[in-house]
Amino acid sequence: MGKRGGKVALLSLISFLAVLSVLVLVHEFGHFIVAKILGVRVEKFSFGFGPKIASLKKGETEYLISAIPLGGYVKMTGDEPWEKLTHQKWEFLSRSVGDRFKIIFAGPFLNYLLAFIIFSIIFMFGSPTLTTEVGGLIKDYPAERMGMRPGDKIVSVDGKVVKYWEEMTEAIFKRTEGDIAITIERGGKVFDMTITPKVRKAKDIFGNDVRIAQIGVTPSQNIEKVRYGFFQAFYMGAKKLFQLTGVTYKALWSIITGRLSLKESMTGPIGMFVITGQAAKLGLVYIFHLMGILSASLAIFNVLPLPVLDGGHMIFLALEKLRGRPLSLKAQEIITNIGITFLVILTVFIFYSDIMKFGIFENILRLFHH
Repeated sequence: MGKRGGKVALLSLISFLAVLSVLVLVHEFGHFIVAKILGVRVEKFSFGFGPKIASLKKGETEYLISAIPLGGYVKMTGDEPWEKLTHQKWEFLSRSVGDRFKIIFAGPFLNYLLAFIIFSIIFMFGSPTLTTEVGGLIKDYPAERMGMRPGDKIVSVDGKVVKYWEEMTEAIFKRTEGDIAITIERGGKVFDMTITPKVRKAKDIFGNDVRIAQIGVTPSQNIEKVRYGFFQAFYMGAKKLFQLTGVTYKALWSIITGRLSLKESMTGPIGMFVITGQAAKLGLVYIFHLMGILSASLAIFNVLPLPVLDGGHMIFLALEKLRGRPLSLKAQEIITNIGITFLVILTVFIFYSDIMKFGIFENILRLFHH
């Protein structure tokens, strides 16, 4: 690996750890601050797992940095079912179901809130967006045959004015029947052309079969920063967050029903490392945007009803509320062990998928050969 490769790898590592640190600290701070507000004692607030590297004791809480920076935890007084309780208000399990729910839910909620704030700030200060300038033409596709050229700017599709690549392609994809009337700008002159698109079958992001129309153009690197006013930026931030939430849950359902491949659709720490490195090379705004997506994803994943995750704990609380008493320790232990086993298998599978997807083995072998 040369100096350039080493610098890229170092930038990827620093970016990855910075993004992960913020997401973990925000999540754990959610649990921490609500516990403190409700009067539950927090014994430890740790960034990372494993052996302690450094710590600071302030009041009743020890703040730690631990060796494995892939997570974190908050340890509250009386938060384990086997601990002997004195039924004091500062013990987690001595508090009402509602109070415990607030503490658990606060972690994913703060990640969700962080994603909203990040998206809103990006829309406020400028979201990099591809224009409709044509960068290239795909051979034997309609646009090339009709004489479109690189540098042409598509200004309308079927009479609808388009300014950005995404809205332009969306308008074209839907026209699976008939011709498309396209207006382009070239060298200051505007003229119309009628194109018969090539319609092909494809799969959407949820694994469903769809028909899309294509004319065979690729974008240029011409990017504009799209800015919104203060209130509009927050509206756009909320809209993006809700769209992302809907897409994520729909994708999870598609995985469960077998329409979408788990291998192709989920990414673990290795994938996050690679993607964060790619975002870092593009600039700070791209890292910021990725952080928003990951923060929302962390919140969404954490409220899934799986033991060990926050969602699993909330299910236990719901059952306790319905039954009037918590599940037995034995039942909780069995369910938790099943959940841990499932998550370990899922983690190993995702790690393996990431290694194969991003060619980690090939890179290691290449290093040995050199």
